[in-house]
Amino acid sequence: MRASTVNVLFTSVGRRVELLRAFRKAYADLGLRGHIVAVDVDPLAPAFREADRTYIVPRISEAAYVPTLVEICRREGIRLIFPLIDPDIPVLARNRQELEATGAKVVVVSQEAATTTADKWLTYLFFRQLGIPTPRTWLPDQIQELDLEYPLFIKPRFGSAGKGAFRVNNRRELDFFIHYVPNPIIQEFLPGPEITSDVIADFEGHIMAVVSRQRIEVRWGEVAKGKTVYHPEIIQYCVTIAKGLGAIGPITVQCLMRDGQPYFTEVNARFGGGVPLGIAAGVRSPHWYLSLAAGLPVQVPPLGGYTVGLYFTRFDDSFFLTEEEYAQISGRRV
Repeated sequence: MRASTVNVLFTSVGRRVELLRAFRKAYADLGLRGHIVAVDVDPLAPAFREADRTYIVPRISEAAYVPTLVEICRREGIRLIFPLIDPDIPVLARNRQELEATGAKVVVVSQEAATTTADKWLTYLFFRQLGIPTPRTWLPDQIQELDLEYPLFIKPRFGSAGKGAFRVNNRRELDFFIHYVPNPIIQEFLPGPEITSDVIADFEGHIMAVVSRQRIEVRWGEVAKGKTVYHPEIIQYCVTIAKGLGAIGPITVQCLMRDGQPYFTEVNARFGGGVPLGIAAGVRSPHWYLSLAAGLPVQVPPLGGYTVGLYFTRFDDSFFLTEEEYAQISGRRV
């Protein structure tokens, strides 16, 4: 049955202006009606300026967060919910039934998969179980008697956006960072380059596309310059990972290269920050998700069928708000 209107809710929109613009273009291209609804804790979230409706919500850790989302879904007639930061994923997965009782589709992985992807140690064990190449990885209590080769890499077990991740050059630095980084894991250091793949699954877990992009420059944990690449082995490993997780919607899979071989490190079960590059290369995921929700036919290219060697480079832009506009956004609560 075809739906006449598809309203989409993005949680924790932050700086994701390009993604919202891509969805707006998809509405226009499809001739589909609908509102883009955005929520965040910060009235100055830049992506608010690209949304049709905006709400200030409690923090993810607060008890009122999910009830607030439920009320917004009912009020706005939401059909699709997409998380845009990692901490949102397990919360939405855990509260799927309550949110979907409003008529919305929560486009996230299962609660079990959300737990796996949120925990870098469990992700490592998951890769090992699937036979996916991954860097050697240890917990702090596993390395005391090991003769380790440096450099190493240390990062928070439950980290996000590259925060708290450091190269470790010797034992003295390792001893320091083990106590400095919260709940750390230690990995062998791989030289790169780093390849990030956007894996696009439908609402039943069928893989529609995989598009890989090489990070050339990163700022604030998000790619600032990059290019699309094609590596058939990476594509197939990404499909295996997505099927192993039971992926629903978009996931982002990261790997590092060494001697032409990919070693997989993380999965972010959401749209990645660099997804606009994949969209420009032909993986038109906003069009596909809106079409699926509206009951429209979806045509996807063959797996790996995207423009290779497409570069992108980002720049900063600004929005300006008057005191009155700021006050209006700040007061837009449920």
